[in-house]
Amino acid sequence: MRSSIGYLATLPDFLTWFATAAAMTGAFVLAYTLLTPWREFRLIRAGNAAAALSFTGTLTGYALVLCSIMRGAVSRADMLSWGLVGLAVQLLALLLARLIIGPGLRERMERGDLAAGIVLAGLSLACGLLNAATMTPDGTTAEP
Repeated sequence: MRSSIGYLATLPDFLTWFATAAAMTGAFVLAYTLLTPWREFRLIRAGNAAAALSFTGTLTGYALVLCSIMRGAVSRADMLSWGLVGLAVQLLALLLARLIIGPGLRERMERGDLAAGIVLAGLSLACGLLNAATMTPDGTTAEP
């Protein structure tokens, strides 16, 4: 039978990696909410389902990226570097969505247009999945 003390030996590593990921997620949320032309949290607090859905998809997309990075990162600096790349790609997904959905995205989100929220969430998740699949901090790549 293994001792529970052995499991706790990795607790400091867990805490620092988790804290780093939480801080990076916070930075992503800040950057994202500064770039959106609508007030995410105000809309969500008001019960706007489109805003809640798009934000959840965006946040999940970035979390997928961080998960992928942490599985291959050799250090926290490695994680930070790739995390910034992932952050930039996820923010590009917002710009892509604005091009695809077209003018009036702000108004559509503010009035709770679920179609706009679903497309934004879907693009963010798709970007996050592709981003996560191609992030290989250790230098390895999947063979075709």
